[in-house]
Amino acid sequence: MCEDHRDGAGPARRALFVTGAAAALTLGSVTFANGAARAGGGHATRTVRGTLPPGSPDFVYLPVEVPSGVREIRVSYTYDRPSVPAGTPGNALDIGIFDERGTDLGGRGFRGWSGGARTEFFLRADEATPGYLPGPVREGTWHIALGPYTVAPQGLAYEVTITLTYGEPGAAAKPVYPPERAKGRGRAWYRGDCHLHSWFSDGRRTPAEIGALARAAGLDFVNTSEHNTHAGHAHWADVAGDDLLVLLGEEVTTRNGHLVALGTDPGTFVDWRYRARDNRFGRFARQIRRAGGLVVPAHPHATCIGCNWKFGFGEADAVEVWNGPWTPDDEVALADWDGMLVAAVREGRDWIPAMGSSDAHRDPDAVGHPQTVVLADDLTRRAIQEGIRAGRSYVAESKNVTLAFTASGGRGRHAGVGERLEVDRDDPVTVRLEVSGAPRCTVRLVTDQGVLYTSSPLPVAGSGVVEWRTTASYAAYVRAEVRHETAAGPVPGALAAFTNPIFLGRR
Repeated sequence: MCEDHRDGAGPARRALFVTGAAAALTLGSVTFANGAARAGGGHATRTVRGTLPPGSPDFVYLPVEVPSGVREIRVSYTYDRPSVPAGTPGNALDIGIFDERGTDLGGRGFRGWSGGARTEFFLRADEATPGYLPGPVREGTWHIALGPYTVAPQGLAYEVTITLTYGEPGAAAKPVYPPERAKGRGRAWYRGDCHLHSWFSDGRRTPAEIGALARAAGLDFVNTSEHNTHAGHAHWADVAGDDLLVLLGEEVTTRNGHLVALGTDPGTFVDWRYRARDNRFGRFARQIRRAGGLVVPAHPHATCIGCNWKFGFGEADAVEVWNGPWTPDDEVALADWDGMLVAAVREGRDWIPAMGSSDAHRDPDAVGHPQTVVLADDLTRRAIQEGIRAGRSYVAESKNVTLAFTASGGRGRHAGVGERLEVDRDDPVTVRLEVSGAPRCTVRLVTDQGVLYTSSPLPVAGSGVVEWRTTASYAAYVRAEVRHETAAGPVPGALAAFTNPIFLGRR
């Protein structure tokens, strides 16, 4: 083994530059000499140490000069976690890698990302650490990507160790992806969870374990959404079946909010290395759509660092209003979305449907809590996406909760969730909600004026029917909420379910 330990400040800083997105710092190169280590299929190791100050760029690239004849590259890293004053973020350092094709925005050279979920990874032609793409280790300048997510006032001291193993590469396996169609029931309501994490990013469950939990939760479809990597796409084919459609995607995790790319073409990678101020988001929203996916901002009012959505909603196909167990930031997201509905009515423009997903990572996170229930023509990728994009959906906390929401007017006119009831302004309209699986819950009917109807609690059996009469002049739209009991005071209880709106009146 050949070792080279560099102490002190680490490799010299080579350049601070802007990549067309967030500022990035490139360090001096790590080199491996040709020689004896290669002759017998041996390996060589280099260790680099350095310190990143507070205010470091979002990404720091460590170039690695990879010679010919390398079979495997393996990287491990550590960093210090000093004590910090209360209320001050400590150190958190993410990691990934780009190959000899470079680090340009768009990700042509992308080979993997694990964020802060792993302390080491490897990749070679036939296999790679989850989150990383197997493939040949070609000669050229590779880049280890460090992401100083937060830096303590004392700075962030890090150590990166790179090991190259020489020898003949293994045979690369051809990826197999899940089918775009499951058996289905024709035009029907299908339940899905579109925001999930496996061990291919920072989750702790295998795809097989998630598949079993999805079936137990009564789901018909799921969408893969690993943080900043598509490396798991080829590992879900065995999970899919006649009873479970697996869509492929990514959670694009930027410093200014997270985005679910929902149902993209297999092998689609969406870059995340930009902030709202860089004016690059539209480019990648369009890429998602070209790849057949939907653009869905996730947990837009989440309180974690970098989680709050700051790109606006002009590119959104839907918005994830409910994320995991109901919390105050979901309540804010629901109110914000309702405000967007009012703006859409006022300005006569398209509206953005709402969704809900579990964002489940590990036990005890419940897959399918909540779940989006979509009216689709069949259980296919395209049909599910069309139903979501049209807003023909509601969100429920579990498979136990079922809603049927309609509005009807004179001469046999009727409309369902996500649709418009074409009636004159003063024509009488009857809004009807049938509920099951929601014991002791209260129904609220919400319009552009606010909550205009609140029911008595449903019986312990959990089923009931609510009817309310209105006109298009009084309510531009109506949507339904089913809420649990609250302990006290005017604060509403947690959601058991809610619907997308039915619009009333002529366009």
